[in-house]
Amino acid sequence: MAPPMSASAFLAALQAEGVTVAEVGDWRQHNRNHKGPWGPVHGVMIHHTVTQGSERTVEICRDGHAELPGPLCHGVITKDGTVHLVGYGRANHAGLGDDEVLRAVIAEKGLPRDNEANTDGNRHFYGFECENLGDGADPWPQAQLDAIERAAAAMCRRHGWTARSVIGHLEWQPGKVDPRGFTMDWLRERITERLKG
Repeated sequence: MAPPMSASAFLAALQAEGVTVAEVGDWRQHNRNHKGPWGPVHGVMIHHTVTQGSERTVEICRDGHAELPGPLCHGVITKDGTVHLVGYGRANHAGLGDDEVLRAVIAEKGLPRDNEANTDGNRHFYGFECENLGDGADPWPQAQLDAIERAAAAMCRRHGWTARSVIGHLEWQPGKVDPRGFTMDWLRERITERLKG
């Protein structure tokens, strides 16, 4: 069990991992904490946005939309590899997911198949939305993949987690498909190698 790091420590962890960071507005105070607790945190969740265009993507992830208020994540990773910080604290990114998956993340074991949505993920995961249409054809530039790896590794390094603490939305909530275009096993292998350094 880990309390969430402070916003300043979150920023510092990303920068220490070599991430290019853009701070968006009042991101440190922009959250959904009035809707429920934030923490303890147990892992990192990766998403794709189903959007195109970095400026619009960052705006949507910061502000949300009529059905889902923002922030929709903590950091938006755009195609150029920049991590745009849009919120800190509870964010509307994970929704309800599988309690057995959460237990596996906490134990850093292999993930069971997600088959129910009974546990509040917004409380327990750092969330990174990655600019991509999610159609399996939209490319993932190397700079963006590198930033995803570094951002996730930064959270793991700061909390002493292994790469097994990094999951995709599709591994958490039944019916979700994101991220599409690379596998989470591939990403976890990259994170594992980075954490050795």
